[in-house]
Amino acid sequence: MRVPAILAVSLAMLAGCHATPPQALGSLEYDRISLPAPVAERIVQVDVREGQQVAAGTRLMVLDTTRTAAQAEVAQADVARQEGALRELEVGPRMEAIARARAQLAAAQAQAREAQAYYARLQPLGRRKLVAAMDVDRARAAAQTADAQVRTAMQGLDELLHGTRPEDIEQGRAAVLAAQAQARVQDTTLGKLIVIAPRAGRIDSLPYKLGDQAPVGSPLVVMLVGASPYARVYIPETRRAGTRVGDALDVQVEGHAQAYRGTVRMIRNDPVFTPYFALTGKDAARLSYLAEVQLGSDATGLPAGLPVHVSLPAR
Repeated sequence: MRVPAILAVSLAMLAGCHATPPQALGSLEYDRISLPAPVAERIVQVDVREGQQVAAGTRLMVLDTTRTAAQAEVAQADVARQEGALRELEVGPRMEAIARARAQLAAAQAQAREAQAYYARLQPLGRRKLVAAMDVDRARAAAQTADAQVRTAMQGLDELLHGTRPEDIEQGRAAVLAAQAQARVQDTTLGKLIVIAPRAGRIDSLPYKLGDQAPVGSPLVVMLVGASPYARVYIPETRRAGTRVGDALDVQVEGHAQAYRGTVRMIRNDPVFTPYFALTGKDAARLSYLAEVQLGSDATGLPAGLPVHVSLPAR
């Protein structure tokens, strides 16, 4: 009677030894970068195809530069105009302007003397009732107006003699800086119309074709970058505490007999519900944590999208 009991215990222990280790399911991915459309212009040239491997700095496509180039020229012309206005402020008034102001002051003074003399002649006649009081009042107003014109001319001459105010020069310099910044913006936008690969990688998608006009911000090119892929998996809640960034894990790729060694590079803090493709038994009703396991150089060349499962460390 004892032999069957021992045999049953042994079989149970063997079954426990061959139990499936905890796993996290997911897919093989690469880092993706998208190159958005800086302006809504027509695509006039496409130099690559989907799936092509390109080096950093490779020209990918070209957008129509006609309108943006014209806007850049306008911005450069505005810079020249603002710089000229600043130089004029810094130099100050011309001698001809000062001479004209002196002449205007002399003319105003002559008119004031004439008006004052006329008013002085009318005053005694008005007291003697030889002229109408209205004429005397009109002469007095003309004399006062002439005096005001003299003061205005003198102030205009003083303004020219004192030169440009420092505040006006500062405003002129600020206007030049603003124009230069706007010109740089236009030049940068013009340069972006030639789409260049910022990193080495593979062309994953070309959403728009030759002749299309993509809206501003729409991705013109989507690239897969990085020397090797990573496994994007969902760690069950029961295994989250035992998994840390930096852990070395075995990654099994669908269709490949060998297991790849990877390192956990990221685990999200906020849990999510387990996606449908990662449902395994009781895990279907549990929360999971998105994680990324970076593979080594031996995984270079593996295509994106392959299903993977990662063996998690035991408790």
